[in-house]
Amino acid sequence: MARATARHILVDSEAKCQELKAEIEGGRDFAEVAREHSTCPSGRQGGDLGSFGPGQMVREFDEVVFSGELNKVHGPVKTQFGYHLLEITSRS
Repeated sequence: MARATARHILVDSEAKCQELKAEIEGGRDFAEVAREHSTCPSGRQGGDLGSFGPGQMVREFDEVVFSGELNKVHGPVKTQFGYHLLEITSRS
């Protein structure tokens, strides 16, 4: 069964998501941005979601995490929770 590890940042607007993505792509540390801005409890751990398999996260997450490029910031990804930036750190 496929497994992945990822981290994310959750915010309430697409505009905020784009702003944070630009900061990260400009050199800011993903984990630091997550601790400062993410509204998800995982933000305290730098957005780390740990290891999970297909179907354990919402569909929109799965689509990105199990097909997207590793170690690249993806998003904004809209879910029922808000807007996410995702970084896939490993996949097997």
